Amino acid sequence: MNIYETCPVLENERFIIRLIEAGDAEDLTHVYCDKSSLPFFNSDNCHGSNFYCQNLEDVQNTIKYWLLEYHEYKGFVRFSIVDRQKEAVTGTIEIFNRKAEDFYNNCGLLRLDVRSDCEQSEYLEAVFSLVTAPFYEWFDCPMIATKAPVYAVERIEALKKAGFSLSEEPLIGEHRRYYDYWIKYAGQ
Repeated sequence: MNIYETCPVLENERFIIRLIEAGDAEDLTHVYCDKSSLPFFNSDNCHGSNFYCQNLEDVQNTIKYWLLEYHEYKGFVRFSIVDRQKEAVTGTIEIFNRKAEDFYNNCGLLRLDVRSDCEQSEYLEAVFSLVTAPFYEWFDCPMIATKAPVYAVERIEALKKAGFSLSEEPLIGEHRRYYDYWIKYAGQ
């Protein structure tokens, strides 16, 4: 299966995880226009972008870029998290197989952005538990890594419960080293 030709959908009783759509923009203003969500976004090695949006138009333009990356450049997949209980898109997940000359080579690098009211251990664990196993196969990677800074206590608790462990290895970016990455190997 080539994820860049056909993007699968994951779902359970709580979530639908599917390729982001232009129509998700209004719901996603509650994520990307919320300054309380901003500290949890992982923008490591993203050329200075922090993903904060000023308004709906900024969110719409960001989604256009993400879809261009998916369809044209095949750089990453940005999934929307549709919460069935909240009847809304409450966040996004970006993942790609990272090619680099460091510890994180051939690693599924996962970025998870959610509304600030969803930055809760139970909520995040439910998302991580749903997506992790399929992502190993879809992105042909033996390990998944995601960032959780020391102040992200709810996220760290969720990662521990989902079987991730803190890595001491830095992610080597274009101009610096990044820390606070949590990893989980396939079959763990």
